Amino acid sequence: MICRTVFVLSLAFAPIPALAQMIEGDAQRGRALAVQDCSSCHAIEAHPSPGEAEALSFRAIAAMPSTTPAAIAAFLSTPHPNMPNYKLSRDEIRDVSAYIMTLRQR
Repeated sequence: MICRTVFVLSLAFAPIPALAQMIEGDAQRGRALAVQDCSSCHAIEAHPSPGEAEALSFRAIAAMPSTTPAAIAAFLSTPHPNMPNYKLSRDEIRDVSAYIMTLRQR
């Protein structure tokens, strides 16, 4: 019984370090990547000029209740029909996620 309890508890807390790593990222590097790779379709600045983007702005993405660093990472790790198939490293995904999360209004 004790072994089962320890096993269940270890599963419950296993994702916490992974999520902490996901949250850590360099928002400045993420912004630079966004300017370089994403700005042709997305408004990446906090206050985009009208008509700047064809897709949701990063601020609009950040405002979605479902947006978390993990959700952004999952989205950027899988191909999507309307997006170019960028191959971002884990660090780049963390950085872009960190930048997007800085745009979330509290």
